[in-house]
Amino acid sequence: MKVVYSAAHLGHDITTETYMGVPIPANEVAERAEKIRSTLESDGGFQIVPPTEHGEGPITAVHDPGMVRFLEGAWSDLRAQSIERSFLSADTYPNRAMFEGMSDAAVSAFAREPVHAGGRAGFWGLDSAAPLVAGTYIAARSAVDVALTAMDLVLDGAPAVYGLCRPPGHHAARSLYGGYCFFNNAAIAAEAIIRATGEHVAILDVDYHHGNGSQQIFWRRADVRYVSIHADPDHDYPYFLGRSDERGEGPGAGENLNIPLRPGTTNAEYLAATDRALEAIAETSGSIVVVSLGFDTYGLDPIGTFGLTTDVYHEIGRRTASLGRRLVILQEGGYHRPSLGENARAWLRGVEGRPFDPQPAAGFGERGVVAG
Repeated sequence: MKVVYSAAHLGHDITTETYMGVPIPANEVAERAEKIRSTLESDGGFQIVPPTEHGEGPITAVHDPGMVRFLEGAWSDLRAQSIERSFLSADTYPNRAMFEGMSDAAVSAFAREPVHAGGRAGFWGLDSAAPLVAGTYIAARSAVDVALTAMDLVLDGAPAVYGLCRPPGHHAARSLYGGYCFFNNAAIAAEAIIRATGEHVAILDVDYHHGNGSQQIFWRRADVRYVSIHADPDHDYPYFLGRSDERGEGPGAGENLNIPLRPGTTNAEYLAATDRALEAIAETSGSIVVVSLGFDTYGLDPIGTFGLTTDVYHEIGRRTASLGRRLVILQEGGYHRPSLGENARAWLRGVEGRPFDPQPAAGFGERGVVAG
């Protein structure tokens, strides 16, 4: 299997993030992608290839051009305004309650982008979990090129290609970045597939967190079925979206399927949810599935509550491939760095039909082996 990778992600060099107002060591760090890359290289069955540049067009086909301009110029604007920070993250966001009871003229302020760099970060941002540094924009653009190159290879006939995207993307909505995500790599790839083929596209999101951005972008679309297995938003990020009664609207009614799961979800419970998700995708007519692949479902992940083990990823990959659709597989989350490489290797070997073949890894990745 070909693996599309770019070292440009190293420019998004994050060391600190903010959680509930408290600075903490960053989870979404460069080591994540490097661990996966080195493990796949060592396997011998994967070919690492560079991305090709696709320009801005596929991004603005999905995202507000104003947000693209903000991300492109955010760091230089910060410096031009003589604001000395190691990273840019907002402290003020335009909450609806700020405008409650006010006139239409006052509410129009909600749509007015501020001048101050911090205000602009709040205008376009969802949260404080996506700090910007000097290399963020180039890294995010490169992640899009990784996704689109994986798509190109699939359109050229490859049954499955893995795009090692970093930063991830599924929390980025049309006019919103956040949750470690700047551009929605999976949504951009799905839109590009539709424009190239005219086919219906399915997105299978198996990250621990709900992909609120992917849901929002395709909420009223009849040509994309978004299916997500994730933590119950009553208990976890992004809190405000991801419930099972969110089914899409207008032409997109019925094209959105959320499968929220309880804390402590086991291998068996997750496989049952996987079968339900795959059944929903099997109902669609397209020949390509975009996979938002996260490993924060792993039992030792520092920001997840599920109990999955490495062997179950092999089985999920096998079952996903059994759909008989071509797969554009794009990396999202996963923050237990010692296990990331082996978890990715297991999932992708499952797709290819190769044996599980566990290698020594930190944690409990080999226990609870799943029957095929």
